[in-house]
Amino acid sequence: MKQQASHGHLPLFPGELALLIAVFINSFGVVLMLYSGTGISAISSVPFAFSEVLPFFSLGTWTYLFQGLLVFTLMLLRHRFMPSYLFSFVVGFVFGQLLDLYELKINILPVSPGWSVVYFVISYLLICIGIALSNHCGLPIIPTDLFPRELAQITKISYSKIKISFDAACLFLTAAMTFFFLGHIEGLGIGTVLAALTMGKVIGGIGHWLERHFHFAVFQLPHSHKRQPFVS
Repeated sequence: MKQQASHGHLPLFPGELALLIAVFINSFGVVLMLYSGTGISAISSVPFAFSEVLPFFSLGTWTYLFQGLLVFTLMLLRHRFMPSYLFSFVVGFVFGQLLDLYELKINILPVSPGWSVVYFVISYLLICIGIALSNHCGLPIIPTDLFPRELAQITKISYSKIKISFDAACLFLTAAMTFFFLGHIEGLGIGTVLAALTMGKVIGGIGHWLERHFHFAVFQLPHSHKRQPFVS
């Protein structure tokens, strides 16, 4: 392949495979972090708040409704219709369905303080790896991952700063919604705050590692190219 030669001897990582892995491990990571008792991840905190305040929709349903809003916001910022963003919403729909599926099955895991720490560490790493893969797959990705990536490109601000700010805004909205409507803050814990403050840097670091060790390409698109690395 001509494209492969231009990237030296780096092994090929198919973009389709990267996206598939990201969707499955990110959705599981979100549910596992919530199950750990340390709090839900920032990317799903707002849909979680809506599912607690307005429980007639599931977490998965509120997730893709929230993602639809993010896609619409990006189109407004781009000042044009972006067909790829609609496919991103489809990916987000699958992500939301997986959230509901994992929620039904997660109770088979044991619960104890020791396991909670293990679950948090695993979920944190899964989400970071999943987002890093999403950022490099070359395909439309989950809107909650797409939004900070595209906003970084639009504003020319580093991805890590945008990601941390986006997560912090999600947490603030979640805390405000649950406190105002439920009388207490729900779903947020030390793990949520720790993840929100550090994930941007960790994702950036994983992304740089992936760029050094793999060449990402989409098979269906012969002229696809590897995305430029983010400035962390």
